[in-house]
Amino acid sequence: MGAVTAVLGAPPAPGGSWERAAVYVSAAALARGGGAWPAAAGELAARLRALPEVRAVRVRADGLLLIEPAVPGDIVREILAEPKPEPEPEPEPEPELEPESGTRAGWRAGARNGPEPVVPVTGGPMPVPAAGGPVEEWWPDFPRTWDNPGFVVRYAYVRAGWVARWARDLAAAAPGAGSLGDEPARAAEGAAGFRGEELAGPHDRAVVRLLAEVPSRRARRDPSRRAYLERLALAYHYAFEHAPALPSGDEPAAGVHVARRWQARAVRRVLGEGMAELGVPPPRKI
Repeated sequence: MGAVTAVLGAPPAPGGSWERAAVYVSAAALARGGGAWPAAAGELAARLRALPEVRAVRVRADGLLLIEPAVPGDIVREILAEPKPEPEPEPEPEPELEPESGTRAGWRAGARNGPEPVVPVTGGPMPVPAAGGPVEEWWPDFPRTWDNPGFVVRYAYVRAGWVARWARDLAAAAPGAGSLGDEPARAAEGAAGFRGEELAGPHDRAVVRLLAEVPSRRARRDPSRRAYLERLALAYHYAFEHAPALPSGDEPAAGVHVARRWQARAVRRVLGEGMAELGVPPPRKI
């Protein structure tokens, strides 16, 4: 959405859940003030419609611009195209995880096709103490249960790193796996295998919707980044378990696996950068 941001002067923010349609919202026309916004909205809408990355634009009666992206999943490519502040630590092999208080199933190291933890569906955000105080108070490392947001965020970061490691292992063991072993953060030639259209399933779309918030949150130096990282982490856990980034068994590698591999990398980057900004060292293992 870089060209869209250039037209508007600021990144638009995603609106709604994106379950049925992906829409960004912008108040750029209203910034003109007074009675100038109708003409400004028409001008901006016309310029946006000329962009290949925009499918459609509507102007609401209140002056807000509703922008439908041509390929919502392309936000993954945009996030990975940005320069990294520093190299990410290599994820260590996944350890044996034991259940705590009956909240999750054990997961043996390397057993990617075996039993996995089940993320519970909750009716609201995870309970956390009020803002302020040491990081250990609101994002503790223990207990490692699904009602501890500190564990949820750290584990999502580590899980996303495992995907990259497994993809390299798969590519080494089965040359036919092709671009699954490619490093998506490498320049433009590595982008050939990624197609944002593949991230259209409900679990993928939920992650894409949250990743779409990154540009606008960065632009306004979002004060609620902690809650945002928790929501992104939880959505990624659902995607990790129900929308695999790697083929299972004899299943051939497909474009959707490549796209999910890229998505995992984008999630890991956003979580890692967010944790670093909050003073939480991104973990190498759980």
